[in-house]
Amino acid sequence: MKDKERYNHLNTYYKNKFGERTLKICIDAGFTCPNRDGTLSHAGCIFCSEKGSGELIRFSNFDITKQVQNFLNSYKGKRANKFIAYFQNFTNTYDSIQNLKSKYDSALVDDRIIGLSVATRPDCITEEIVNLLASYSDTYNVSVELGLQTSNDKIGKLINRCYSSSQFTNAVNILRKNNIEVIVHMMIGLPTETFDDIKNTVEFINNHDVQGIKIHSTYVVKNTVLANMYYNNKYTPITLEYYLDNLAYVVSHLRPDIIVHRISGDAPKDLLVAPEWNIHKKWVLNGFEKLLKEQNLWQGKYYKKS
Repeated sequence: MKDKERYNHLNTYYKNKFGERTLKICIDAGFTCPNRDGTLSHAGCIFCSEKGSGELIRFSNFDITKQVQNFLNSYKGKRANKFIAYFQNFTNTYDSIQNLKSKYDSALVDDRIIGLSVATRPDCITEEIVNLLASYSDTYNVSVELGLQTSNDKIGKLINRCYSSSQFTNAVNILRKNNIEVIVHMMIGLPTETFDDIKNTVEFINNHDVQGIKIHSTYVVKNTVLANMYYNNKYTPITLEYYLDNLAYVVSHLRPDIIVHRISGDAPKDLLVAPEWNIHKKWVLNGFEKLLKEQNLWQGKYYKKS
């Protein structure tokens, strides 16, 4: 195996695609979620934090344009010449078309912004919404992140996902029909999850026309249903070794063309309940590289087209 990258790193992909280093501007656009506002549920997914995983967005108290400007004027804004406006937390297609367009436009206020990336739920993708997103494609690189977490709908119900894997399939089909890049989220260590579930989820993802993946371990944060399960001994967090072993399985069986956007999720230190190793990102990154080299693994080594 070549000594270079053993899987498709996002930074390398961006450099090849855009010609230079490209950074994301994380934006809190004030969205909610049908799993939070009572449309489907008030509880949210059992692992989701109160801010919908938006705690690390630095300028979330400002309006969208000001968030972008503050980022570009910060030290991070000096580290690149090209940027992607990334609508990160909660469900960023869950609004009227008029409001969606207004919010997206509010972020695209600088010539250095070359991309628009939107994180959402599969059940909040419609033809009308995708037509709006596609209208930006002539000027910007447009991508959509879709939560999946697992292809096992029983676990999906347990984590209160409130959408089915078939809805994920439908969303991918609509997006790809309009040539919009799709990035899928997968989690390892969900309650009741078995190795077969991980295996089946990788196969499920491989059989969809997705261009990227974010892989996360399951971690427990304060004020969540999962935290209550943890305190009541109904959920045991996975170990770092377990995560790395299963991550190696996922990547080595993953379709070789898919870009790996992340292999580690970041929990805010002040909210993390367990496992403690989650706050040590280098343990994950360095440990994974070490494991791949020791076992001579690389992305797609065991991939078989089904």
